[in-house]
Amino acid sequence: MKAERSKVTAARILQAASDLFSEKGYANVSIRDICHVTKTTAPVIYYYFGSKKKLFDAVARKQISMEDFIGDLARFSGTDSPRAEIGSFVAKYLSSFPEHSFHPGLYLRDSASLDRQSAEMAERDLERIRRIAVGMIERGIEAREFRKTDAVAAADCLLGMLNRVIFQHIHFSKTSDRDAYRRFVTDFFFRAMENRP
Repeated sequence: MKAERSKVTAARILQAASDLFSEKGYANVSIRDICHVTKTTAPVIYYYFGSKKKLFDAVARKQISMEDFIGDLARFSGTDSPRAEIGSFVAKYLSSFPEHSFHPGLYLRDSASLDRQSAEMAERDLERIRRIAVGMIERGIEAREFRKTDAVAAADCLLGMLNRVIFQHIHFSKTSDRDAYRRFVTDFFFRAMENRP
């Protein structure tokens, strides 16, 4: 019973800290703010997390992890025709991108600059996604489903189109018909990559 209550308390603190850091940024949130929201005391927070920095790190690890998303994208690789793989990749990207992973409040520390560690983690994750897309495109070129071109540049163009809608939604609260955008991006990409005799 006590262990269960401890898990609930730690989870409640983690969620409150995540919400506050996302809303206000690291520098603008105090332990007192988190105590107020969670109805706990500072010693309770220090008991579970040790410090504000360690609490922030726990929030970032929980929020910024894109392992499941990247794993889902990678599962499409090599399973079907390259065109079908790209179609599934685009659909998954637009329907399941972990938007919470890129909330600016989780990156900001004491200034308006990105926290280096968080930015590096995000960069590594985005590079892994890019490599998945490059591999799919390279297989399409080898299978002659796609025209011969620079697979890295083609992947960058594809991801640029996808990221535009994702980041406009995250940072500017713009809504769009993702299904219509998925159809447009997929059609646009396939036309650009068409293997003409």
